[in-house]
Amino acid sequence: MKKFLIFAFLLFTWGNISAQTKTIELDKIMGERLMYPTSLNQLQWIDASTYCWVAQNALIKCKYPHEGVDTILRLNSLQKAMPQNMKEEVKKFPQITWANPTSFIFLIKNKLFRYDLTSNKVETVATFPEEGENSDLDNAHLNIAYTIDNNLYISSSDQQTKITNDSSISGVLYGSNRVHRNEWGIDKGTFWSPSGKLLAFYRMDESMVSNYPLVDISTPIASLKNEKYPMAGTKSHEVTLGVYNLTSKKTIYLKTGEPKEQFLTNISWSPDDKYIFIAVLNRAQNDMKYNQYDAISGEFIKTLFEEKNDRYVEPMHEAYFLPGNPNQFIWQSQRDGWNHLYLYDLNGKLIKQITKGNWVVTDFYGVDSTSKTVYFSCTKESPIGKQLYAATISNGKLKNISNTPGTHSARFNTNFTYCIDQYSNYTTPNEYVLKQNDGLNLKTIFSSPNPLKDFALAKTEVFTIKNNTTDLYCRMIHPSDFDSTKKYPVIVYVYGGPHSQLVSNSWLGGGNLYMNFLAQEGYIVFTLDNRGTSNRGFEFESCIHRNVGTLELSDQMKGIEYLKTLPYTDNERFAVDGWSYGGFMTLTMMLKRPGVFKVATAGGPVIDWKWYEVMYGERYMDTPEENKEGYENNCLLKYVKNLQGKLMIIHGTLDPTVVWQNSLSFIKKCVDEGKQLDYFVYPGHGHNVRGTDRTHLYRKLFEYYKANL
Repeated sequence: MKKFLIFAFLLFTWGNISAQTKTIELDKIMGERLMYPTSLNQLQWIDASTYCWVAQNALIKCKYPHEGVDTILRLNSLQKAMPQNMKEEVKKFPQITWANPTSFIFLIKNKLFRYDLTSNKVETVATFPEEGENSDLDNAHLNIAYTIDNNLYISSSDQQTKITNDSSISGVLYGSNRVHRNEWGIDKGTFWSPSGKLLAFYRMDESMVSNYPLVDISTPIASLKNEKYPMAGTKSHEVTLGVYNLTSKKTIYLKTGEPKEQFLTNISWSPDDKYIFIAVLNRAQNDMKYNQYDAISGEFIKTLFEEKNDRYVEPMHEAYFLPGNPNQFIWQSQRDGWNHLYLYDLNGKLIKQITKGNWVVTDFYGVDSTSKTVYFSCTKESPIGKQLYAATISNGKLKNISNTPGTHSARFNTNFTYCIDQYSNYTTPNEYVLKQNDGLNLKTIFSSPNPLKDFALAKTEVFTIKNNTTDLYCRMIHPSDFDSTKKYPVIVYVYGGPHSQLVSNSWLGGGNLYMNFLAQEGYIVFTLDNRGTSNRGFEFESCIHRNVGTLELSDQMKGIEYLKTLPYTDNERFAVDGWSYGGFMTLTMMLKRPGVFKVATAGGPVIDWKWYEVMYGERYMDTPEENKEGYENNCLLKYVKNLQGKLMIIHGTLDPTVVWQNSLSFIKKCVDEGKQLDYFVYPGHGHNVRGTDRTHLYRKLFEYYKANL
């Protein structure tokens, strides 16, 4: 066996037990909840010692250290308390948010209600029109910001206030959740100040961006649905940040300056409402200035600090101000090669780097105001797990508070004295443990039964192989009736792009039921996380810069070389499958290594990166003018002549992410080159196939493998 193929370690394996006789049915993968681990619905803290969840349409609570649970409210009681015209609308327990320990709020359609536990009454707090979108609740005064068409409104009780009035200007959006196409962690377009007296909002002008035509066939005559789509190297949109004052009824705009094509990310308010902080990123995405602005006048105050990188800078999180100390905040950055926590003051002075090491902070939970301890999850123990950690700000002392291998997340109470640790690993489907903030286990709140204990599951292994320098994590699912003396076909599932990790120390090793179904049907299912994927540090993820697909392909082929050394793989029957970036990788592997794969299935694939959008595309590839060689090397049209074997491409007709032009151009090139392929579309679907139609997709893929592999 070649040196780079030697196992680094075997993390787990599980296999068949004679009593396990059930098989996975393809048509039940999407709809049969009993096949998935059980969770505690709406688990949250009410106060420092009481937590609650929803079970069987009832709201349940438990107060530590008491062992018993109490029913707070049943659905039928909530229905009776509702206004007469809304009783029928409450068909299941709604999503709630606690306003205080004695009342909670919830939204039904376009109405916000508050339930008072002491009076057992429901009151209507606010309403907004049914066509309202992008709703954003101010917890201080229970006002709601929302959008209709392109304009922004605020609902306060029954009063609706129109904040903007540019509906006549095509391509100008206020408060939209898709500013900068949802990159840099952006998932909304409005930002309430801590007091609720001010509302910051994005104004996105994309009138100068080219329309991309999508065709909607759901109308009697197919209609045009234009999508503003700034392709790499073309004119992008222009964004500003407005601030509406609910007292003066006036709006000002922050003076974010030139150039207009810049990215305003990670919006943060100071605790006193006076300032707004923005991570301002240049279009090249290699220079970020963390700027402070006056929230009343809009004036630029100063740049607190700047981050530059020859590849890219990628701010993903807003500032977190220390409780009790509004002059200091925590900032997350990859500046030393790993995502870590940094403590700053409002003068822009770096007080200290709180966490440090060759590992990644994955989730930040907050700070205990008493002991000045920060709580977060990270990859310190393993790149494929997430452990809960505490770090003392004064000395950086670290403490693992998870105590169990796996993938952990936490819900801390209001004063960070307790947390509920939710985790899974290879042998634990889903478990919730109440802990002290020092990691002491107090009680197991809930353990999900193994939903697959009666199924003849295949054996799954997680292990590493080496490329020339680095461990690469792999997952392999064996056929259910595996016999090492037989030969099996192999299906390689790939994604391979940034912000992804497919192999993890979690239930099923990060795999899913469909993969286990394929193994049950006699296939080896293999996945490898190549360079370019996440949680391995900035160098590991960013080394693909300007040449996406190249290092990823090299790593994936190390996996293929390893598979071919196994005595039970049929080396003439390899398939590869992936979607989106994984579709791009699937075709890259099929076309740049012709003859290796007998079958390939690619969904929503990027074919030419100059047809992808500015924010993501230029981050990893720069512009086509700046990186002509990189774009040419990884334009898959030039490799069509290499096509061997069976290929099926799948695309949604309303895909706004990887536009249809990609796969249609690939088909045209195949025709020009005299190459045959199969093609299937999902009418009305976007960048994935969701809902009940996903079962159709699974069956389409499976039958393609049966017929051709």
